[in-house]
Amino acid sequence: MKSNYTTGVMTEICDNLRRIRDEIHALEDRFGRPRGSVQLLAVSKTKPPEALREALACGQRAFGENYVQELEDKYAALAGSGVEWHFIGPLQANKSRIVAERADWMHSLDRVKIARRLSEQRPVDAAPLNVCLQVNISGEASKSGVTPDALPALAETVAGLPNLRLRGLMTIPAPSTDFDAQRWVFAGLREAQASLVDRGFALDTLSMGMTGDMAAAIAEGATIVRIGTAIFGARG
Repeated sequence: MKSNYTTGVMTEICDNLRRIRDEIHALEDRFGRPRGSVQLLAVSKTKPPEALREALACGQRAFGENYVQELEDKYAALAGSGVEWHFIGPLQANKSRIVAERADWMHSLDRVKIARRLSEQRPVDAAPLNVCLQVNISGEASKSGVTPDALPALAETVAGLPNLRLRGLMTIPAPSTDFDAQRWVFAGLREAQASLVDRGFALDTLSMGMTGDMAAAIAEGATIVRIGTAIFGARG
């Protein structure tokens, strides 16, 4: 994987990480969340291994990839570096083995077929794959994700698979700059998770919030925020 990163861009990554961590702590305080209750997931899609190494040197361990081949390539490039790999994009059934073998987390699970393949393909000596179910809270026809009505049945199936650990829910809302509108969507995911907890599911993760709506997500209980551009700059 070729890199066109300049030294100047690379040296900005640590500064960006410090700024975002400070912002997360300020938002935790603002909305009555315990310090450290929100994990920063660095979304590293389209970024070269050199950028991840810079972030690793600055204490970042969790990285999110959207594309299977990038996950495979970066996994090989950064072997032994202690990265926690999160797959956050759509997954085709014929590419599920790479995620099952390489990832520590899968955020975008929304189909029983994929869930079963991931469980069957998970190496026997690996810990169960942590998974979040992607929910289409906004009801957008163009978005992936299970509908809220179909969520309990999917959760029941996934929770019963031996090599997966159901951790929580994820959503990617329609873009909005209105803080109240952002909160409304994230509140819907929080309520969906609370409903599953009431049914007996042991869930602890809400993966929601990106660069433009992180504050609203943290206000509504996000435990993982997925930040890319604000760390690494524009895609390239």
